[in-house]
Amino acid sequence: MKHALLLILLLLGFTATAQVLRKRTVKLMGSRFDITLVAGDSLSAEHNIDTVIAEITRIENLISDWKTDSQIAQVNKNAGIGPIRVNPEVFALTERAIHFSKITNGAFDISFAAMDRIWKFDGSMMEMPSPQAVKKSVEKVGYQHIVLDREHSTIFLTRKGMKIGFGALGEGYATDRCRDMMLAKGIKAGIVNGSGDMSTWGKQPDGRDWAIGITNPLHKDTVFAVVPLRQSAVVTSGSYEKFVVFNGKRYAHIINPSTGYPATGVSSVTVFGPSAETANGFSTSLMVLGKEAGLKLLKKFPQYSYILITDEGHVFSSRRLDLKKHSL
Repeated sequence: MKHALLLILLLLGFTATAQVLRKRTVKLMGSRFDITLVAGDSLSAEHNIDTVIAEITRIENLISDWKTDSQIAQVNKNAGIGPIRVNPEVFALTERAIHFSKITNGAFDISFAAMDRIWKFDGSMMEMPSPQAVKKSVEKVGYQHIVLDREHSTIFLTRKGMKIGFGALGEGYATDRCRDMMLAKGIKAGIVNGSGDMSTWGKQPDGRDWAIGITNPLHKDTVFAVVPLRQSAVVTSGSYEKFVVFNGKRYAHIINPSTGYPATGVSSVTVFGPSAETANGFSTSLMVLGKEAGLKLLKKFPQYSYILITDEGHVFSSRRLDLKKHSL
C-alpha cells in the first residue's frame, strides 16, 4: 500500500505561457486520482482528462476483484474448479505480476488477496496473533499455484479458496497506460497520480521539471528534499500511519505474503523509474524484504532509483538521485 502523503507534488510557475494546466480529482479504482494535463487550451485539456477517466474506469472494470462481473472475479470464483479465459491485456498483466512474484521470492504476491486479515492496525489489537494463526492466514496464498496458459489465454488457480488481486499494481498500470495514451494523442506534459502511484511526462508550462517534495515520516511536516521528476514514474510505500508495537518492535501494516508477518525495519520507500506499475512492485517488495535484501534486489534494475527511510529515521538513496544536491 502506498502513501501519497510522503510525496508533496510541487506545481510551480505555470503562468504567463501559451499553454494551460488543468487538474481534476476523482475517485477511481477505490482510490483518489489526481489528473493534471498541460495543453494548448482549456477545452483540449478538459476533454483529455475525460479520456483519462474513461480509460481508468475501463481498466477497473476489467481487473477489479470486487466487481462480480469482472474477469478477475470469475478467475477467483473458479479457483480449484477450472481455468478461465481472459482478455489478453489481463493475461499479460497477470503474467508480469507473477514474474514480479518470482524475482522477489514471494515478497510480492498477487495471490495476497486470499490472505486472512488477522492483524489489526486500528488500535484494537492488544497482543500478537499466535504462530499457528499467522501460518493459517496465508495458507491460501502462493503464486506458485497459479497456472497460465498463454495459448488459450486462461488463468487457473489450482487451490480452492485462492484469489488474485492487483490492488495498487493495477493503479500503477492504469497511470502508465494513461500517460502513453496522452503522449500518443499529442498531450506533451502531465501527471496521472493514483493515490501516490504517479506517471509523469514532459515539463511544466514554463519549462521547468515537475518536482516532488520528500518528507521523512518521522517529521511529516518538514520537506527535506525537492526532487525533479526527470524519469516518468514515482511510487511510495509507507508504514508511518498504520502499525502496531509489541515488545518494543514496530510492525507495519504491509504484510509479508509468504510468512504472514508484518514488515519491520523500513518506514517508507520511494521508487523512481520508467514505469509506475514496476515501481509499485518494487516499493512494496522493499518494505517486505527490508533494507539489505531490498536494495540488493533493486541494484539489478539500474533504471530504478530509490529513497529508503528506516524506522529509526535514517535516509538511504541511490547515488544517481544525488539527494544532497536537492536537499533543503
